[in-house]
Amino acid sequence: MKKKSVYAPRAAVLALSVALALPLAAHAQNIAIVNGKPVPKARAEALLAQATKPGAQGAQPRTPELERQVRDEVVLREMFVQEAEKRGLAANPDYKAQMELARQSILIRQLFTDYQAKNPVTDAEVQAEYDKFKAQSGGTEYRARHILVEKEDEAPALIAQIKGGAKFEDLAKAKSKDTGSGENGGDLDFANPGSYVPEFSQALTKLKKGEMTETPVKTQFGYHIIKLEDTREAQMPAIADVKPQIVQQLSQMKVAKFRDEIKAKAKTDYKFSQ
Repeated sequence: MKKKSVYAPRAAVLALSVALALPLAAHAQNIAIVNGKPVPKARAEALLAQATKPGAQGAQPRTPELERQVRDEVVLREMFVQEAEKRGLAANPDYKAQMELARQSILIRQLFTDYQAKNPVTDAEVQAEYDKFKAQSGGTEYRARHILVEKEDEAPALIAQIKGGAKFEDLAKAKSKDTGSGENGGDLDFANPGSYVPEFSQALTKLKKGEMTETPVKTQFGYHIIKLEDTREAQMPAIADVKPQIVQQLSQMKVAKFRDEIKAKAKTDYKFSQ
């Protein structure tokens, strides 16, 4: 008689163990089974990533409660989708049109996200932009006060009052059309002359500390009486303090350039309005 192998029972047990483990392994990758169709955990993770993405509008912290809500949501979605498909709604023309628009939006977002990831703003680019800003904003800053009136003939009377001993600050509070600065006695704080309209800037830079314009200065806003309080060298923020804003601005500029390059090289008979 042929001797029975001792390995046969072990092989059978192993096969049975593997067979029992397969559903468990599959279940580990899924949240649930809905009408025989698995709902993968990856779907919930994708939804969680959207809900908790840093900087996104309405972003939430990842909590056990949020995870539970998302799991509920993806299982419910699977139920609703199956019912919609059962009713043949996937063939609906409106559904197909919306799906195409959604596909385009997601793919376009991925295009620009991919471009930004592969073309990050470098420290050298940040430094160059900062140096350019520094060159444009450097020089002398002027601290001015002004009184803004609507009619030209109002200004000489105010100038006469100030020369007669009235305080510039008091008249600015009482008479200036610019209520924002008027509340502070006409104070405009330190600023680069280039931040004002040309007429105002030209009159301001001709004054010496403590001097006031002798005649009304006409601009698009009305008539100004300007007094120069003080001057100083321009105060520049440290590059570390403005780096996030510079990076954001340069990144947006890069994406805009990339977009324009795509538009320029595409062959089309369409004429854009701009």
